Amino acid sequence: MCRLFGFRSVIPSQVHRSLLAADNALGAQSNAHPDGWGVAHYVDGTPHVTRAPSTAINDAIFQRLSGIVSSETLLAHVRKATVGPKTVLNCHPFQYGKWVFAHNGEVRQFEEKRDELLDLVAPRLRRYILGDTDSEVLFFVLLTELLAFGPLAGRLGIDEVIASVRSTVCKVRALADTAENPSLLTFIVTDGVTMGATQGGKELFLSTHKSRCSDRDHCAHLAPECERPTTGGSINHMVFSSEVIQGDNVWTELSNGDILGVDWRMRLTRAHVDKRALPLI
Repeated sequence: MCRLFGFRSVIPSQVHRSLLAADNALGAQSNAHPDGWGVAHYVDGTPHVTRAPSTAINDAIFQRLSGIVSSETLLAHVRKATVGPKTVLNCHPFQYGKWVFAHNGEVRQFEEKRDELLDLVAPRLRRYILGDTDSEVLFFVLLTELLAFGPLAGRLGIDEVIASVRSTVCKVRALADTAENPSLLTFIVTDGVTMGATQGGKELFLSTHKSRCSDRDHCAHLAPECERPTTGGSINHMVFSSEVIQGDNVWTELSNGDILGVDWRMRLTRAHVDKRALPLI
Protein backbone atom coordinates (compact mmCIF):
# COMPACT_ATOMS: atom_id res chain seq x y z
CA MET A 1 0.00 0.00 0.00
CA CYS A 2 0.98 3.67 0.07
CA ARG A 3 1.69 6.47 2.53
CA LEU A 4 -0.04 9.84 2.78
CA PHE A 5 0.89 13.21 4.23
CA GLY A 6 -1.43 16.23 4.25
CA PHE A 7 -0.82 19.64 5.80
CA ARG A 8 -3.06 22.70 6.24
CA SER A 9 -2.06 25.81 8.22
CA VAL A 10 -3.03 29.44 8.75
CA ILE A 11 0.49 30.50 7.77
CA PRO A 12 2.93 29.28 5.10
CA SER A 13 5.15 26.68 6.73
CA GLN A 14 8.11 24.61 5.65
CA VAL A 15 7.61 20.86 5.89
CA HIS A 16 11.21 19.72 5.35
CA ARG A 17 11.23 17.83 8.65
CA SER A 18 8.02 15.91 7.89
CA LEU A 19 9.08 15.04 4.34
CA LEU A 20 12.78 14.41 4.82
CA ALA A 21 14.48 15.21 8.13
CA ALA A 22 12.47 13.41 10.84
CA ASP A 23 13.33 9.82 11.78
CA ASN A 24 10.07 8.60 10.23
CA ALA A 25 9.62 11.31 7.59
CA LEU A 26 7.70 10.51 4.41
CA GLY A 27 10.97 10.13 2.51
CA ALA A 28 12.14 7.43 4.91
CA GLN A 29 8.78 5.66 4.54
CA SER A 30 9.45 5.43 0.79
CA ASN A 31 12.03 2.70 1.43
CA ALA A 32 9.06 0.37 1.88
CA HIS A 33 6.93 2.23 -0.69
CA PRO A 34 9.37 2.66 -3.59
CA ASP A 35 7.14 2.85 -6.67
CA GLY A 36 6.71 6.61 -7.04
CA TRP A 37 6.16 9.86 -5.20
CA GLY A 38 4.34 13.14 -5.57
CA VAL A 39 4.11 16.48 -3.80
CA ALA A 40 1.38 19.10 -4.36
CA HIS A 41 1.68 22.53 -2.77
CA TYR A 42 -0.25 25.72 -3.38
CA VAL A 43 1.11 29.10 -4.45
CA ASP A 44 -1.41 31.98 -4.61
CA GLY A 45 -4.24 29.46 -4.67
CA THR A 46 -2.79 27.42 -7.54
CA PRO A 47 -1.61 23.82 -7.07
CA HIS A 48 1.91 22.95 -8.14
CA VAL A 49 2.25 19.16 -8.53
CA THR A 50 5.54 17.30 -8.96
CA ARG A 51 5.51 13.52 -9.46
CA ALA A 52 8.00 10.83 -10.41
CA PRO A 53 7.94 6.99 -10.68
CA SER A 54 11.05 6.68 -8.52
CA THR A 55 11.82 6.08 -4.85
CA ALA A 56 11.45 9.39 -3.04
CA ILE A 57 14.36 9.05 -0.63
CA ASN A 58 16.77 8.47 -3.55
CA ASP A 59 15.36 11.20 -5.79
CA ALA A 60 17.29 14.48 -5.90
CA ILE A 61 14.18 16.37 -7.03
CA PHE A 62 12.21 15.13 -4.01
CA GLN A 63 15.03 16.16 -1.70
CA ARG A 64 15.34 19.60 -3.27
CA LEU A 65 11.58 20.16 -3.31
CA SER A 66 11.27 19.11 0.34
CA GLY A 67 13.86 21.68 1.29
CA ILE A 68 12.32 24.69 -0.43
CA VAL A 69 8.54 24.24 -0.23
CA SER A 70 6.74 26.67 2.07
CA SER A 71 2.97 26.67 1.80
CA GLU A 72 -0.27 26.85 3.75
CA THR A 73 -1.43 23.63 2.06
CA LEU A 74 0.51 20.55 0.99
CA LEU A 75 -0.38 17.00 0.01
CA ALA A 76 2.31 14.35 -0.49
CA HIS A 77 2.32 10.64 -1.30
CA VAL A 78 4.70 7.72 -1.70
CA ARG A 79 3.46 4.74 -3.67
CA LYS A 80 3.62 0.99 -3.34
CA ALA A 81 1.90 -0.15 -6.51
CA THR A 82 -1.10 -2.46 -6.32
CA VAL A 83 -3.08 -1.43 -9.43
CA GLY A 84 -1.37 -0.04 -12.52
CA PRO A 85 2.28 -0.06 -13.62
CA LYS A 86 5.08 2.14 -12.29
CA THR A 87 4.59 5.26 -14.44
CA VAL A 88 4.32 8.97 -13.73
CA LEU A 89 0.63 8.97 -14.73
CA ASN A 90 -0.09 6.49 -11.93
CA CYS A 91 1.71 8.52 -9.26
CA HIS A 92 -0.28 10.51 -6.72
CA PRO A 93 -1.42 13.19 -6.01
CA PHE A 94 -3.85 13.43 -8.90
CA GLN A 95 -5.02 16.87 -9.97
CA TYR A 96 -8.07 18.37 -11.64
CA GLY A 97 -8.23 22.17 -11.63
CA LYS A 98 -7.49 23.32 -8.11
CA TRP A 99 -8.37 19.95 -6.54
CA VAL A 100 -5.69 17.39 -5.64
CA PHE A 101 -6.17 13.92 -4.19
CA ALA A 102 -4.10 11.05 -2.80
CA HIS A 103 -5.25 7.56 -1.79
CA ASN A 104 -3.92 4.73 0.33
CA GLY A 105 -5.71 1.48 -0.29
CA GLU A 106 -7.41 -0.49 -3.02
CA VAL A 107 -10.81 -0.64 -4.68
CA ARG A 108 -11.65 -4.32 -4.70
CA GLN A 109 -12.58 -6.07 -7.97
CA PHE A 110 -11.38 -2.97 -9.81
CA GLU A 111 -10.74 -4.62 -13.17
CA GLU A 112 -14.10 -6.39 -13.11
CA LYS A 113 -15.97 -3.29 -11.94
CA ARG A 114 -14.03 -0.63 -13.87
CA ASP A 115 -16.85 0.16 -16.34
CA GLU A 116 -19.43 0.40 -13.58
CA LEU A 117 -17.15 2.66 -11.56
CA LEU A 118 -16.59 4.87 -14.61
CA ASP A 119 -20.35 5.15 -14.95
CA LEU A 120 -20.26 6.99 -11.60
CA VAL A 121 -18.05 9.68 -13.16
CA ALA A 122 -19.65 12.66 -14.90
CA PRO A 123 -19.25 12.17 -18.68
CA ARG A 124 -17.46 15.50 -19.12
CA LEU A 125 -14.81 14.44 -16.58
CA ARG A 126 -14.02 10.94 -17.87
CA ARG A 127 -11.57 12.05 -20.58
CA TYR A 128 -9.29 13.51 -17.92
CA ILE A 129 -8.60 10.09 -16.40
CA LEU A 130 -5.15 9.47 -17.87
CA GLY A 131 -3.68 6.61 -15.82
CA ASP A 132 -4.52 3.03 -14.96
CA THR A 133 -5.21 3.14 -11.23
CA ASP A 134 -8.29 2.59 -9.14
CA SER A 135 -7.18 5.65 -7.14
CA GLU A 136 -7.58 8.05 -10.07
CA VAL A 137 -11.05 6.70 -10.83
CA LEU A 138 -11.94 7.10 -7.14
CA PHE A 139 -10.84 10.75 -7.36
CA PHE A 140 -13.07 11.42 -10.34
CA VAL A 141 -16.04 9.77 -8.63
CA LEU A 142 -15.42 12.19 -5.74
CA LEU A 143 -15.20 15.17 -8.13
CA THR A 144 -18.53 14.12 -9.62
CA GLU A 145 -20.09 14.11 -6.15
CA LEU A 146 -18.62 17.58 -5.48
CA LEU A 147 -20.26 18.87 -8.68
CA ALA A 148 -23.65 18.43 -7.00
CA PHE A 149 -22.77 21.44 -4.81
CA GLY A 150 -21.57 23.77 -7.56
CA PRO A 151 -18.73 24.38 -10.01
CA LEU A 152 -15.42 22.80 -9.06
CA ALA A 153 -13.74 26.17 -9.59
CA GLY A 154 -15.95 27.72 -6.90
CA ARG A 155 -15.54 27.66 -3.14
CA LEU A 156 -16.89 24.54 -1.43
CA GLY A 157 -16.93 24.22 2.34
CA ILE A 158 -16.06 21.28 4.53
CA ASP A 159 -19.72 20.25 4.90
CA GLU A 160 -19.95 19.80 1.12
CA VAL A 161 -16.65 17.92 1.04
CA ILE A 162 -17.73 15.61 3.87
CA ALA A 163 -21.03 14.89 2.14
CA SER A 164 -19.20 14.14 -1.12
CA VAL A 165 -16.65 11.89 0.61
CA ARG A 166 -19.45 10.00 2.33
CA SER A 167 -21.40 9.53 -0.90
CA THR A 168 -18.27 8.45 -2.81
CA VAL A 169 -17.31 5.86 -0.22
CA CYS A 170 -20.83 4.44 -0.05
CA LYS A 171 -21.23 4.20 -3.84
CA VAL A 172 -17.84 2.59 -4.40
CA ARG A 173 -18.38 0.11 -1.58
CA ALA A 174 -21.82 -0.81 -2.93
CA LEU A 175 -20.24 -1.71 -6.28
CA ALA A 176 -16.91 -3.24 -5.33
CA ASP A 177 -17.04 -4.71 -1.82
CA THR A 178 -17.82 -8.18 -0.65
CA ALA A 179 -18.43 -9.12 2.97
CA GLU A 180 -15.09 -10.94 3.07
CA ASN A 181 -13.10 -8.35 1.13
CA PRO A 182 -13.99 -4.68 1.70
CA SER A 183 -12.25 -1.93 -0.26
CA LEU A 184 -9.58 0.15 1.46
CA LEU A 185 -10.56 3.79 0.93
CA THR A 186 -8.30 6.03 3.00
CA PHE A 187 -7.68 9.30 1.16
CA ILE A 188 -7.08 13.06 1.43
CA VAL A 189 -8.51 15.74 -0.86
CA THR A 190 -8.03 19.51 -0.98
CA ASP A 191 -8.60 22.56 -3.14
CA GLY A 192 -5.89 24.46 -1.30
CA VAL A 193 -8.32 25.95 1.22
CA THR A 194 -10.70 23.21 2.27
CA MET A 195 -9.02 19.91 3.14
CA GLY A 196 -10.79 16.70 4.07
CA ALA A 197 -9.69 13.13 4.77
CA THR A 198 -11.24 9.81 5.61
CA GLN A 199 -9.91 6.66 7.22
CA GLY A 200 -11.35 3.92 5.06
CA GLY A 201 -9.59 0.83 6.32
CA LYS A 202 -5.93 1.87 6.16
CA GLU A 203 -4.37 3.68 9.11
CA LEU A 204 -4.44 7.49 9.28
CA PHE A 205 -3.29 9.80 12.06
CA LEU A 206 -4.27 13.40 12.77
CA SER A 207 -2.47 16.19 14.60
CA THR A 208 -4.04 19.59 15.35
CA HIS A 209 -1.60 20.77 18.04
CA LYS A 210 1.92 20.37 19.38
CA SER A 211 3.27 19.62 22.82
CA ARG A 212 5.18 22.90 22.47
CA CYS A 213 5.45 25.08 19.38
CA SER A 214 9.06 25.83 18.49
CA ASP A 215 7.94 29.21 17.08
CA ARG A 216 5.92 30.24 20.14
CA ASP A 217 8.21 33.16 21.03
CA HIS A 218 7.78 34.97 17.71
CA CYS A 219 4.69 33.59 15.93
CA ALA A 220 1.96 36.22 15.57
CA HIS A 221 -0.67 33.49 15.21
CA LEU A 222 0.11 31.60 18.42
CA ALA A 223 -3.12 30.53 20.14
CA PRO A 224 -3.96 28.14 22.99
CA GLU A 225 -5.13 25.60 20.38
CA CYS A 226 -1.58 25.40 19.01
CA GLU A 227 -0.45 23.55 22.16
CA ARG A 228 -3.60 21.78 23.34
CA PRO A 229 -6.74 20.16 21.89
CA THR A 230 -9.28 22.61 20.54
CA THR A 231 -12.30 23.32 22.72
CA GLY A 232 -14.22 25.60 20.36
CA GLY A 233 -13.39 23.99 17.03
CA SER A 234 -10.84 26.51 15.73
CA ILE A 235 -7.32 25.29 14.96
CA ASN A 236 -4.21 26.85 13.44
CA HIS A 237 -2.77 23.75 11.80
CA MET A 238 -3.87 20.28 10.78
CA VAL A 239 -1.65 17.38 9.72
CA PHE A 240 -2.68 13.98 8.38
CA SER A 241 -0.14 11.16 8.13
CA SER A 242 -0.26 7.43 7.49
CA GLU A 243 2.36 7.00 10.19
CA VAL A 244 3.27 9.00 13.29
CA ILE A 245 6.15 11.34 12.48
CA GLN A 246 8.49 12.02 15.37
CA GLY A 247 8.59 15.58 16.66
CA ASP A 248 6.42 17.97 18.64
CA ASN A 249 3.07 17.11 17.03
CA VAL A 250 0.55 15.28 19.22
CA TRP A 251 -1.11 12.52 17.20
CA THR A 252 -4.55 10.88 17.32
CA GLU A 253 -5.32 7.69 15.40
CA LEU A 254 -8.53 7.88 13.37
CA SER A 255 -11.07 5.06 13.31
CA ASN A 256 -12.44 3.33 10.23
CA GLY A 257 -15.15 5.52 8.75
CA ASP A 258 -14.00 8.79 10.30
CA ILE A 259 -14.11 11.89 8.06
CA LEU A 260 -12.37 15.08 9.19
CA GLY A 261 -11.37 18.38 7.73
CA VAL A 262 -11.26 22.17 7.75
CA ASP A 263 -12.35 24.98 5.44
CA TRP A 264 -11.16 28.56 4.97
CA ARG A 265 -12.05 29.43 8.58
CA MET A 266 -9.85 26.59 9.92
CA ARG A 267 -12.83 25.23 11.82
CA LEU A 268 -12.35 21.51 12.48
CA THR A 269 -15.32 19.34 11.51
CA ARG A 270 -15.55 15.63 12.30
CA ALA A 271 -18.10 13.16 10.94
CA HIS A 272 -18.50 9.51 10.04
CA VAL A 273 -19.39 7.64 6.88
CA ASP A 274 -22.54 6.27 8.54
CA LYS A 275 -23.55 9.89 9.40
CA ARG A 276 -23.09 9.57 13.15
CA ALA A 277 -22.13 12.91 14.70
CA LEU A 278 -18.73 12.77 16.39
CA PRO A 279 -17.11 15.07 18.96
CA LEU A 280 -14.12 17.18 18.05
CA ILE A 281 -10.70 15.62 18.51
